[in-house]
Amino acid sequence: MEKNKNIGESSALLQAQAELWNHIFSFLKSMCLKCAVELGIPDAINSHGETISLSELLTELSILPSKADYLRRLMRVLVHSGFFSVDQINREEVYSLTPLSRLLVTGGNDNLSPFVKAMLHPILVQPSLSMSSWFKSEITTEPIPFAMVHGTNLWSIARDNHEFGQAFNDAMACDGQFVMDILLKDHDEIFQGIGSLVDVGGGSGGTVRAISKAFPEMKCVVLDLPQVVGHLKSEGNVEFVAGDMFDYIPPADVVLLKWILHGWGDEECVKILQKCKDAISSRENGGKVIVMDLVVGSKGEGTPKETQLLWDMMMMVVVGSPERDEQEWHKIFVEAGFSSYKILPILGLRSLIELYP
Repeated sequence: MEKNKNIGESSALLQAQAELWNHIFSFLKSMCLKCAVELGIPDAINSHGETISLSELLTELSILPSKADYLRRLMRVLVHSGFFSVDQINREEVYSLTPLSRLLVTGGNDNLSPFVKAMLHPILVQPSLSMSSWFKSEITTEPIPFAMVHGTNLWSIARDNHEFGQAFNDAMACDGQFVMDILLKDHDEIFQGIGSLVDVGGGSGGTVRAISKAFPEMKCVVLDLPQVVGHLKSEGNVEFVAGDMFDYIPPADVVLLKWILHGWGDEECVKILQKCKDAISSRENGGKVIVMDLVVGSKGEGTPKETQLLWDMMMMVVVGSPERDEQEWHKIFVEAGFSSYKILPILGLRSLIELYP
């Protein structure tokens, strides 16, 4: 009896150890994904056809034959993580794409590989390695781990480091196109009847181009910093305006804030939204602010919940601002002077929020 009890306790300890090890080495899942994208594995499989063998993949990627077993081990992790599927044909393993890896094939509207490259860029990853040092630090001039490690903020590095700045802008552009393609296909009624729209922080204009293509009668404006849009020329019904959202937002029926507010603290969010409120038409004339952002807890438990929490940690480390639940959003909207709002959980992990003056 005592032996059985000991075996049960030991089993629980070993299970706990296995779970601990899984957490310890989970960072390698991200690094394997980064490696796959940088090597171009999804593109290699896509261009080769439905399936590709390990030997063919070596050739496509110009990898030395002596590294075949290392590539096999990398693919084994990627298969287990759901990025590829594997079958045995003539005693050889052959790989094919899955819905996950199809999001990493370049050239298509669904390509999210730039997002992978930017989010796993060393500049964004390094601060997370110093969280404990930051918590223990008594230096008040280092408000977040990112500033402690890099000596400045994200936006300054994106401005001054061309390689990273381009990677970051490409990530935002591909994410914008991905979300807008789905939104315009399934929920185009959100933009019906809008005469003019300003995309605040709209970068190179991927979002408004998608909107203007679907609604050619709509006047679309991208407002962003001079270093982002200063070199871009207006085209058709899309205009680029260089400026600061804290100073001025061009007047329009609707202002769009996609993935913007989560990068700022509550006080700054209120100021941004007040500028938006000043810019939009009256509610009677269709005026509203459209916010696309996370609403923590809106998608229940499991992987979506965990992803939301992990994204909140990413924001804490990199810019310091939080991902917010509905109660926290409500407080900001009220302080900014909006009469009502509607949360639509239609964008996967994110929600679309309509604010009415």
